[in-house]
Amino acid sequence: MIDGPDHGGRPPRERSTAMNATAMNATAADIAALQDRIGILVDRAEITGLVDRYLLSLDTLPGGDGFDDEWARSFFTEDVEISSPVGEHRGIEGLAESERATMAKFERTQHIGTNYLIGLDGDRATVRWNALMTHVHLASTQAARGAEPGGHFDVGGTFTGEAVRTADGWRFRRLDIRAVWTNGQGPLALTPKAEETMRELGRRKDS
Repeated sequence: MIDGPDHGGRPPRERSTAMNATAMNATAADIAALQDRIGILVDRAEITGLVDRYLLSLDTLPGGDGFDDEWARSFFTEDVEISSPVGEHRGIEGLAESERATMAKFERTQHIGTNYLIGLDGDRATVRWNALMTHVHLASTQAARGAEPGGHFDVGGTFTGEAVRTADGWRFRRLDIRAVWTNGQGPLALTPKAEETMRELGRRKDS
């Protein structure tokens, strides 16, 4: 069969060149779109990893050992704002000491995160996840209460906030940690905000 002009009157060679150009343009567009999708997947994976490493770090540093400035800067920005059931904190200075004091009230803990929601917007992202947090009491706490060792205080809650891309990777700039429910007694010494949180949760149970 002899390949003749197409319906537009273009000879075979010209038509082939046009088709190749169209294919190349489509391929370039496809590659650009694919690169964008890969970038989104990479960002989501890195933010998910940030969440997982943060939660794991709380459990691999029993008694508060290891909470230092290096720990804080590996997860948070310099201007971080954190609101939790036990208090508020602004700025990275003193954050490690605050976390150390909180975790030292327990023998060991386990934090499990799930249902990660990540909303990407360039170099920032909104984050939200659910968490189940188990806190095993110190033997001294149990003894003071006349209870057997191994008792624990469980909290089901949510984390919401913002993460931003930095030169060192993604970091949290804001976290709002809220308790949805609790089971068991808290530590012996509660901060004023922790006392308020426990009273509020108690009223919810009674309503």
